[in-house]
Amino acid sequence: MTTDLTRRGFVAAGLGGTLAFAAGSVALLAPSRTWALPLEHLDGHTGKTLLRATRHIYPHDDLEDAVYALVVKALDQEAGRDPAVGALLREGVSELDEAAIQTGAVDWLTLSTTAQFASLEARSNHAFFQTIRSTAVVALYNNDMAFAHFGYEGPAFERGGYLTRGFDDLDWLPDPPASASPPV
Repeated sequence: MTTDLTRRGFVAAGLGGTLAFAAGSVALLAPSRTWALPLEHLDGHTGKTLLRATRHIYPHDDLEDAVYALVVKALDQEAGRDPAVGALLREGVSELDEAAIQTGAVDWLTLSTTAQFASLEARSNHAFFQTIRSTAVVALYNNDMAFAHFGYEGPAFERGGYLTRGFDDLDWLPDPPASASPPV
């Protein structure tokens, strides 16, 4: 079963397993300004909720949703490998929705940003939150789109090492005097 996670105002388009929505430095890595996230083990509402929750846990206002969607993709894959993780994620989203409904909202996604954050914060010790957090710390930051956004050039070893990749490109410090270094 495949469910597409889309955002209102965006055209959904599958990109052969690649997520791509771009602006700023991420634009260089993205083949298109449209993206879709095919989910195989989680439904669309769960995916949208996980994406928004991840944005609250690791907030970067100018980081595109496509990068956050990599976390949802990783969680979906983990749900496929371990049915207990899938159940945990679905139950966690259900609990968020039930708590929101008790306040008069339609579901957790319709709450204000402040109320969403407070609801997540109240569950920060739960396995649901910890699963999102621990997956996000890797899936969110260890990819080329995030590297480009944050200005990280990536690992240097396979590209010849740091000496040839800007090791001494300090433009925010004055050049040291010649006496600070031994002769070549």
